[in-house]
Amino acid sequence: MTDEFDYDLIALGAGSGGLSVVERAASYGQRCAIIERGRVGGTCVNVGCVPKKIMWFGANLADMIEDAGGYGYDLTRNGFDWSRLVAKREQYIDGINSWYHGHLQKLGIDEIEGEASFVDANTLAVGARHYSARDIVIATGTRPTLPDVPGIEHAITSDGFFALQQQPARVAIAGSGYIAVELAGVLNALGSQVTMFLRKQHVLAKFDGLLQSTLLERLAQSGIELRMQCQLIAITRSESGSLDLEDNHGVGLEDVDQVIYAIGRSPELETLKLENAGVATTSRGYVETDLYQRTNQPNIFALGDITGRAPLTPVAIAAGRRLADRLYDQQSDRHLDYELVPTVVFSHPPVATIGATEEAARAEYGDRVRVYQTRFTAMYNSISGHDIPTAMKLVCLDAEEKVIGCHMIGPAVDEMLQGFAVAIRMGACKRDFDDTVAIHPTSSEELVTMRKI
Repeated sequence: MTDEFDYDLIALGAGSGGLSVVERAASYGQRCAIIERGRVGGTCVNVGCVPKKIMWFGANLADMIEDAGGYGYDLTRNGFDWSRLVAKREQYIDGINSWYHGHLQKLGIDEIEGEASFVDANTLAVGARHYSARDIVIATGTRPTLPDVPGIEHAITSDGFFALQQQPARVAIAGSGYIAVELAGVLNALGSQVTMFLRKQHVLAKFDGLLQSTLLERLAQSGIELRMQCQLIAITRSESGSLDLEDNHGVGLEDVDQVIYAIGRSPELETLKLENAGVATTSRGYVETDLYQRTNQPNIFALGDITGRAPLTPVAIAAGRRLADRLYDQQSDRHLDYELVPTVVFSHPPVATIGATEEAARAEYGDRVRVYQTRFTAMYNSISGHDIPTAMKLVCLDAEEKVIGCHMIGPAVDEMLQGFAVAIRMGACKRDFDDTVAIHPTSSEELVTMRKI
């Protein structure tokens, strides 16, 4: 570091991306700081992946209690204490927050609390203080989006869901993406009455059709009410304190305890004053970057959800580490490949996917695409008496049948995908899958024993 700047690197946002880039940069001897206006850990730790997975575990236990009868156990569900689970969840998150503070201090990374804005391309203002750096990384993430409808002040987002101290008995969820189906599955399994308002006739847009149809079927079978091509147009609070909903079909819903919107997320940029640094944004309001996370300013970079690409925690972590490798360890071509990113949705049952969908592959390659597919009920579910489907698909290309897509839904697929993702990234072909000895009896063996549909 030269005397010209306070730091070699400042990261804006102490979420997954910002933390990863300063940690790796500090390991290369760089003087780093991170600026955060909220809790360290960002969305993932505080109102995203971590609390969601804990709630998902709790919901799965409810299902397992029901399953136990099929295995000879005489169990009854004698109640569920929402506040107890929330307290345990928050205790776990507090532990992560505390660990991060100590970890950053140990690495010599300065934490600066407050809201940052650009003064120029090398200088940031936080309150009355100015901080300068040779390099700056924008990793401020996104926030949940709310529509402009009458009574929207009565609704909450996923952030509000994690603030609930009591379980709502009757819930309306607007949205069809991964957050919507995850929250719907958790609430339904824990005993809430759930109605989903879907703008179209499917869930998980852009996912493979097999996953969309199978999950939609299971949501309905589980007791969730699905209202297709239906949007809320007004929310009012009744004298009793409950919520009454109007929709575009004139049907509506009365006596709802909570309305949750999960219709997307928007970039957190308003307070950054990017214009002072000359940083360009896309037409959708995200920070514009190339594959090396560079903005149009040579010393300013951006990564994670704020770029609008693959909004996943591990993606932000990987991009941050690779950026630091390139900038401070002379790994000149180090960058993240966004082409094959494994993704899991913690729905009920979970979804796991990587690579091209069948629809996208056929649109690009036509008859060069070969598809292998299976659908079954896993042994565990056959014995439990709960007919939860498992479905899998491999999308292959050309005569060598290189696997360019793998799509699964069903119990435990979230734990299956990681190893198969490694194989697919290495260029595995269907023959490599076929030549791998199956592990029996498991659901994952179906991926190495599939026959062409």
